[in-house]
This record gives sequence, structure tokens and C-alpha cells, in this order.
Amino acid sequence: MRLRALEGLLQISLLDRSTKGAQLTAAGMATAEWAAAILGDMRTLLAGTAALRTDRRSQVRLAASLTVAEYLVPRWLRLLAAQVPTAKVSLDMGNTAHVSNLVTRGKVDLGFIEGPRPPGRLRSRELLADELVIVVAAGHPWSKRRRPISAHQLAGTALLLREPGSGTREVLVDALEAHGLCATAAMELGSTTAIKAAAMSGAAPTVVSALAVRAELRAGQLVAIDCADLRLERKIRAIWTSTRAHPPAVARLLAIASRDEHRVPA
Repeated sequence: MRLRALEGLLQISLLDRSTKGAQLTAAGMATAEWAAAILGDMRTLLAGTAALRTDRRSQVRLAASLTVAEYLVPRWLRLLAAQVPTAKVSLDMGNTAHVSNLVTRGKVDLGFIEGPRPPGRLRSRELLADELVIVVAAGHPWSKRRRPISAHQLAGTALLLREPGSGTREVLVDALEAHGLCATAAMELGSTTAIKAAAMSGAAPTVVSALAVRAELRAGQLVAIDCADLRLERKIRAIWTSTRAHPPAVARLLAIASRDEHRVPA
């Protein structure tokens, strides 16, 4: 039936049919030879698209806020490489607003952000808590204090702040607003590294992730300052769109991040 349909489509006779069986006509033999090249090209097409599907399954397009990218993502990627050696990772870094925008637009498969709340339009999973700490240079007057500062003292002091859209800044602003206060900027800087360098120079106090200043605190380059009436903590979250399932390598990375038992030491 399929050969008859093909004969009708090509408008030629492919088979000589008789009671003893069927044989290819001369036109049928020529057609079979021409079709072999076409079928070979089709096999090439199918093999190529299968390779593309396999490559997509092992692709991991990530975006992460700066703190997460610097202090958490490298360990997660090492674990991913051990479990999925074929994974091909690309990483875009920026503040929380930038990462959320990339995920929303489908530019990346998975984002990691920090902040007090998940983005409303995206799916999310809470991974771990990240404490923010107030730090000053070793020679700053606050470094010698024995009593905690107050929220009013913090709000009344010009601070080194991250740029608008940063999860770190969002947590600080929300905590001060709960007391009817607002943060005052001595400088706005676009990276944690720049913030730390400015703080160590004695430019002003700042509020940063405890993840980011462990080495500087141990070395005595920065001093952590307690605040009596502020709780500065944020959640680190994975975010993604709900429109499609994760490729296997992406799902594996999300599982690794979800099981991460890393916590900031007291």
C-alpha cells in the first residue's frame, strides 16, 4: 500500500507485479538509488539533531547574584562536574534584579539570588539562610565598642551601600524601615569586593554577607559590630520559570544546591 501511494505521488511504476511476485522496474531501481542518498542525508539530520538534544540536556545556563556566585556557586559546580562530567556551564553574574530579569526572559535556566522574599512571577526554592553583618575597619571608633549599636545609630551613620537592586541592600532597607528609619549612603558600590576594600580603608561602616568577610574577620582587617534591635538575615534562593522542565544537568545542580549544608560559622 505504501509503494502504491509512492507510485501515485511520483506518477511512475516502481514494481512489476505478477502472480509470481513483484520486481523493481528500471524506474524503480533508479528511484531506489536516488533515494539512498536522500535517506543518508536524513540519517545525518537525525543524528545531528539528536546530538543537539544531548548537548542541550547537558547545558547549564546559570545566573547568580554576586555573593552567591563568588562564595557558593564554585563548590556547587565542582560537585556537578564530579556527577555530570559532560555538563557545559555558562554563568552570568549581577545583582538580584539582574538575575531575576534573565530568568524571567528565559536567557538562563536557573538563577540564584538573595533577599528577604522570592520574586512573585517565578518559581523558587529556599536553599539556606545568609546572615548579614555590620563591619568596620580595625581602626574605626566602633571597633572598640563593648555595647551593641542601635538601629538609630546605624541609620544615622553614612554607610557603604550596594547599588539599588542588590539583595544585600534590600534586606538592610527593609530592616531599617521596620523601625521607621532609612539608610544613608556614604558611597554606592557595585560589588562586594569594592565594598570590602572601601570598608577596610576606613571609609565607612558597611553591611555585607557573613560569607563574604570570614577571611577578613579572622585576619582582623574588619571587625563585626552587633546591633541590638536589628536582625539582618536573608534567604538564598534558586529561581526558575514554570514553563518547562529542567534539563537533567540543571536538575542535578538544583539538587546539589538544595542539599548544601554550608552554614556561616558563628
